[in-house]
Amino acid sequence: MPNTKSARKAIKSSLRKRQNNNYWKNRIKASIKSIRKTLETKNPDNAILNKDFVVLQKTLDKASKNKVIHKNKANRLKSRYAQKITARAEKVDTKSEKIKTKSTRAKTSK
Repeated sequence: MPNTKSARKAIKSSLRKRQNNNYWKNRIKASIKSIRKTLETKNPDNAILNKDFVVLQKTLDKASKNKVIHKNKANRLKSRYAQKITARAEKVDTKSEKIKTKSTRAKTSK
């Protein structure tokens, strides 16, 4: 129990700050989870991935602005997920190119 009036006020403010921090951290976790879930599918839709990535970027920027997470951590997470998304998009593109080249070869050989 707080002994002074200022200690009681400090407890109230720390509870508000804790709720705010938990709110932003949960939003970050949810957006990361949606990106990971989309990446794990066999054929991820690039439009959905890009939309989820924009949401993640906004959330990380706002959380770092409110000093919930450090700005370098926000930048690191954005960079890592951008790399994962581009790598996955390139992998899907190369698969589709292989399929196209195989089908054209079969047509020309006849």
